[in-house]
Amino acid sequence: MSRVAKKPVDLPKGVTATVADGTVTVKGAKGALSFTLAPGISISQVSDTLTVQSETAERVMVAGSTRAHLANMVHGVSAGFERKLELVGVGYRASVQGKALNLTLGFSHPVVYAVPEGITIETPTQTEIVIKGTDRQRVGQVAADIRGYRPPEPYKGKGVRYSGEKIELKEAKKK
Repeated sequence: MSRVAKKPVDLPKGVTATVADGTVTVKGAKGALSFTLAPGISISQVSDTLTVQSETAERVMVAGSTRAHLANMVHGVSAGFERKLELVGVGYRASVQGKALNLTLGFSHPVVYAVPEGITIETPTQTEIVIKGTDRQRVGQVAADIRGYRPPEPYKGKGVRYSGEKIELKEAKKK
């Protein structure tokens, strides 16, 4: 059995999980998430812990992945996930207007990103973007989509970067 899959997932206070027909639903203060189990994987619930079992030796890796997804779901519905982006560059700005994120990234036109359902985007300053949600994969994908409009370039470091991301700058061309 996978070392990751052997570790049980503890449900904090206020979080409930139901397992039925190959689907796990986790409900908490921030919302509800569901996950469809792969064939050969089963989940047992004893009081406030979930444990993952694989029926065959070939499904061990899937059991570890399933346990990680469950842990992320429990954390998402109880505390939530957040990802921060920084805009680096002269004139680069971001603002939220309704369900759209308006970005000025040095193009001849503004970039308008429609915020997906279940995700909230805030702009504490004009050069910071905070993405929040319950689903870790969706929060990361939204952050990657926004970063994809203008990734950091390697000579001056201008662009949209994750908070704390280190950009190795290249040396300029010499004569």
